[in-house]
Amino acid sequence: MVLFLSRNDVESVLTMRDAIEAVEKAFGEYGNGTVNMPLRPTIKVPKQKGAVLFMPAYLEEMNALGIKVVSVYLDNPVKLGLPTILGVVLLTDPKSGELLAVMDGAFLTAVRTGAASGVATKYLARKDANEIGIIGAGVQGKKQVAAVCEVRPIKKVKAYDVLPDKCKLFCNEVAKELGVQVVQVESGREAVSGSDIVMTASTSKTPVVEGEWLEAGSHVNAIGSHTPDARELDAAVLKRAKLVVDSREAALKEAGDLIIPIAQGLLSQDHIYAELGEIVTGKKAGRENDSEITVFKSQGLAIQDISTARKVYDLAIKKGVGRAVQL
Repeated sequence: MVLFLSRNDVESVLTMRDAIEAVEKAFGEYGNGTVNMPLRPTIKVPKQKGAVLFMPAYLEEMNALGIKVVSVYLDNPVKLGLPTILGVVLLTDPKSGELLAVMDGAFLTAVRTGAASGVATKYLARKDANEIGIIGAGVQGKKQVAAVCEVRPIKKVKAYDVLPDKCKLFCNEVAKELGVQVVQVESGREAVSGSDIVMTASTSKTPVVEGEWLEAGSHVNAIGSHTPDARELDAAVLKRAKLVVDSREAALKEAGDLIIPIAQGLLSQDHIYAELGEIVTGKKAGRENDSEITVFKSQGLAIQDISTARKVYDLAIKKGVGRAVQL
């Protein structure tokens, strides 16, 4: 029997705290070498401004094996009334190869991406960090704020988006859901200035954060850009920072934030200080003082999806959620 889990099913069992716990364990496994995760292939659909990514992973210690198929179609919200990101996860039993579950991947993707930033913030942001500046007021932005609120005592959020009405709605919803002060600001610079933690969750292909805007001791989670021709951070941000990535291989092949300044001769590959898994396992230090600037550049890894999907499956079985179907 295969367990089918709808978006509502996934939402009913998965909390951000659960996701952060699963993703932290996944990065720990990645850092210890007990993960099999091929680099994801991507099929582009240029006529529709879309792409489909295939993301498999096996985490030995977490007993998690599966694949996520996720699509990113930029025109979906305007043209079709659909989310930009859609996805499905197939979870498999590592012991037998039997399919265990098919579950909605869109909500899971948003939560696990937020969870990765939560893990990075736990190790890289100052302990007393309490003010967030976020650029990008979409679904992913909400999950980024929610994750950081789980690991730091956040009191204030400053939000900016190129669509003011969207940003206003974001501020109202986040304030209500998380019980923190959320204010709309007029520019990306205003969002960044004075913030302890800066987060970028935009669809911009050109930098939305400049290095000179950052305060000493700040931490940046950059999650919006994930292709070689797009970036959210200018070269000055990376030059000033201790740079941590989720995967060196993925970052150097997919992250325009690194690829573009390296091609321009402004950075070298050696500027990458560590992978997040190396920090989670203690192989490298995280934040070492209150004045350094740290950056976590996330491409999004299949280990995040499959570890979180395994957590969802276990919780669904425990709580009797979902529908079992004979294929």
